[in-house]
Amino acid sequence: MFNATTDRISKMTLLFPDRVKELEAIFDRPSMVYIDYANIYHWTNKLKWTFDLKRIKQLLSGFDTIKGAKFYYGTSDKESSRKFIEEVKTLGYDVKTKPVKKMRLSIDVSGVSLNSSAVLENFIKRPLLKVLTLETIQYLNSKLKELNVSGTTYVEQLKCNFDVEIGRDMLLDHKNNGIDNFILWSGDSDFADPVTQLLNDGKKAVIFATSRRVSTELTETRALIFDIQKIRNFICNSHQIQDNIRALI
Repeated sequence: MFNATTDRISKMTLLFPDRVKELEAIFDRPSMVYIDYANIYHWTNKLKWTFDLKRIKQLLSGFDTIKGAKFYYGTSDKESSRKFIEEVKTLGYDVKTKPVKKMRLSIDVSGVSLNSSAVLENFIKRPLLKVLTLETIQYLNSKLKELNVSGTTYVEQLKCNFDVEIGRDMLLDHKNNGIDNFILWSGDSDFADPVTQLLNDGKKAVIFATSRRVSTELTETRALIFDIQKIRNFICNSHQIQDNIRALI
């Protein structure tokens, strides 16, 4: 059963009754939501609109079968990171954090032939490397050499994966907390194993994602995939509501 928690959601429910019915069918049993924020944050580049975490929580709170929403976020030493975490907690999310790791990736080609792809393999997947021409590889290595001469021999990559933590929490919620429906906001291939195990155990798993942002491995689990574009006007920032819909609310 769905009960709108805000005036905006009430209006959207009247405009999109089929969407609400679809969500009611998805949340048809005790459910838990798992949001891999680092993964979904990058979807905004493709979507051209931004997730409003407050709106998402308001929408989820309208379904009495949803028992909670867990939010996974990598932290830094910046004050803005601390404030963001506190803001998300006040919205009612169960926030899980761990520090972001800085990984140094070498771009030092001083001991590498211009014809070699050894350093490039750190940045370009092997299937693509195989189809690059020798001239292209030589060109890329020459550009790296220019960076080396100027004093740059590595680049830093920020990394903070929550696949282990989310997978563990899903299985614990299955075994100990009476959850029968697992709603994963991520398209990462690392979740294929826990999702497969849940499905094999007779549980329900649904992937909330956007087109072309779900890995092949996760798709092959045959978990239901819900395209979040369908609920854009429920969960986007207010100024990003589509113009034709804004005129009706």
